[in-house]
Amino acid sequence: MSLSSRRVTLPAVMPITLQKRVIKVYSEDDTSRALEVPSDITARDVCQLLILKNHYVDDHSWTLFEQLTHTGLGRAIEDHELVMEVQSNWVMEEETKLYFRKNYAKYEFFKNPLSFFPDHMISFPSETNAALSHSGILQEPRHLQFFCEFSNSDMYMSLTGKKISGAPTNYGFCFKPNKSGGTRDLKQLCADDEQSRTCWMTAIRLLKYGMQLYQNYMQPYQGRSGCSPLNITPMRSISENSLVAMDFSGHRSRIIENPTEALSVAVEEGLAWRRRGCLRLNSHGSPIAMSNMAIHRSQSWFHHKISREEAQRLILQHGLVDGVFLVRDSQSNPKTFVLSLSHGLKIKHFQIVPLEDDGKLFYTLDDGHTRFTDLIQLVEFYQLNKGVLPCKLKHYCARIAL
Repeated sequence: MSLSSRRVTLPAVMPITLQKRVIKVYSEDDTSRALEVPSDITARDVCQLLILKNHYVDDHSWTLFEQLTHTGLGRAIEDHELVMEVQSNWVMEEETKLYFRKNYAKYEFFKNPLSFFPDHMISFPSETNAALSHSGILQEPRHLQFFCEFSNSDMYMSLTGKKISGAPTNYGFCFKPNKSGGTRDLKQLCADDEQSRTCWMTAIRLLKYGMQLYQNYMQPYQGRSGCSPLNITPMRSISENSLVAMDFSGHRSRIIENPTEALSVAVEEGLAWRRRGCLRLNSHGSPIAMSNMAIHRSQSWFHHKISREEAQRLILQHGLVDGVFLVRDSQSNPKTFVLSLSHGLKIKHFQIVPLEDDGKLFYTLDDGHTRFTDLIQLVEFYQLNKGVLPCKLKHYCARIAL
């Protein structure tokens, strides 16, 4: 019995290539960057790409924003959303842009739910003051399904108060149907205060996306032995643990054992370094000292000549988390500055007053009880100490450039 071999020809398999698209992303200073990306790219992937290209630190707060210029509306695009699908809903008559910025409040409600859902607005179980489970947070807004259908609409926040919309309060938000014909299809609402608006908008996000939001929140922490982000503490390296404070001012070096003395020496070294860094050359090549009035302008948290309304909008876009701040020039008094700070879902403004004592200029927030030689020293102090402020300075608003 003989076996005959038979050759079988299989059809060629063509590789599937995703179509490339070009998108333009803007930063706070309106600089932009064009990116060639695959058609299935998500908002999180775009953020990761920009973080790598610009060498930024990834603290999981970078966000892609959609902003409708003419109507003064904006929203944070969820990390899992496909950017091309978002752009497919844009209409010709509306100038729409993508912005890359930080949003510290993106998943803050999972960490601190009671700040976003106050007692008088929710019906959590009796253990209101206890730690709320993530499953409880996801279940809470389910009653909103009887209020409106959200699956085919996107929710936007009013960034211009009641100027454009004509709403009775400054705390407006709206629903824009996908593939809508423009502003005539907007369903507009407004709240009495920022806390109410934040509660409503957070609850609607949870209802619309549910478990997907929790997966987005947990994604950066996956692969870390199942640890919750609330339980993760930064590990110090062996080299960091072996560092000690040293004093080289005398004939022989010595280890500084006293923690208070070590802190004092570190502060003095920082001030000395800052004074050296504030030297620049004049026209003859000789070093001259920069004024304390100028050295803060190089800091990311300082915003030169912006209004109170612009400061509030910038903080709002970065998320109303306790400790989000910026420092700006005062409009009412050109010689003073203002610290704008988010606390308790409200934006508060504190005047930084210059004082002159014995020919030296100081800055203070508390009528001279605590004095600082420059604004950098003031900000560094309140990043470590609450002092007269309602909370420590934690996250600064920065106008990044792409």
